[in-house]
Amino acid sequence: MLQEKLKKYLLIGIAIVFAIILVIGYVIYNRMYRSNVCITEDKYLYIRTGSDFNTVLKQLQDNKIIADIESFIKTSERYNYTQRVKSGRYRIKPGMSNRDIVRMLITATQVPTKVTFNNIRTPEQLAGKISHQIEADSLSILGLFRNPETLVKYDFKKKSLISMFIPNTYEFYWNTSAEAFFDKMKKAYLQFWTDERKSKAKEINLTPIEVSTLASIIEEETIKQDERPKIAGVYINRLKKYMPLQADPTIKFALNDFTLRRIWTKHLEVKSPYNTYKNIGLPPGPINCPSISSINAVLNYENHQYLYFCAKDDFSGYHVFAKTLVEHNRNAEAYQRALNKEKIFK
Repeated sequence: MLQEKLKKYLLIGIAIVFAIILVIGYVIYNRMYRSNVCITEDKYLYIRTGSDFNTVLKQLQDNKIIADIESFIKTSERYNYTQRVKSGRYRIKPGMSNRDIVRMLITATQVPTKVTFNNIRTPEQLAGKISHQIEADSLSILGLFRNPETLVKYDFKKKSLISMFIPNTYEFYWNTSAEAFFDKMKKAYLQFWTDERKSKAKEINLTPIEVSTLASIIEEETIKQDERPKIAGVYINRLKKYMPLQADPTIKFALNDFTLRRIWTKHLEVKSPYNTYKNIGLPPGPINCPSISSINAVLNYENHQYLYFCAKDDFSGYHVFAKTLVEHNRNAEAYQRALNKEKIFK
């Protein structure tokens, strides 16, 4: 009788222990493996360099990503994530569990971000545009532009460094530093300047930097990509004849005024190495970040006899070309009359 009671109590005890294990297991399973997000579409979590666990928690709460913050904390403690916070841009998907999220954060499994830049004239503009797409701020990017050690490291001069940045779309991890950004841009620059492109530059007696410098002028001269090789041909002809380029965009650059729609004689008197009316040859460096289209226009310039070009008087954005100064002056006068008619004096 006693043995039967003991056996009964033992079975009850085992059942209770088993039930407790099931409950604990269920709690642990819910905490770690069941969905713990309250989002219906992907959201991105941005963790800045130097952030701690509390900062991560605040972002998760502020962005209303986690449903049960306490269970997330428990899971984070279990995997020791509280002491292993890593910066980056992380994609949180609907249905993710605490374990999914914590493992992603611990392994720093980031989603790359696409970084695009174009229509850039100055380092300040480049720094501002890039700082909105990666973690590096504009001051750190500008600091590298102004640091003499940067020029030594990347083998550029101060006035030509901007040519290292080829406008395009690139993949970066969001927590990229200014230094890492520059490193990747130099790598992309070297990949861009293939043997074929360098060979074409050599054929017209220009270095890659000089090609970018001429391309930057063409970039400002026209928005019409189909016209760029023809304009490039004009400037190549002038360089071959040792004629001044007489490029209005370089005057705007020298005056630091890109709003000018009309260049007057007084503007041509500006003292600057970028004044291509007074100085023969190319300016010291690019006046912007030329697009691939403009660089290719120089390398594949149109072979013709034109030495002059002028904007069309219909303001279409295209130009008329001339072989002689007399013909060019007629074209220029027509454009000046059109400007006067539209009351464009600046």
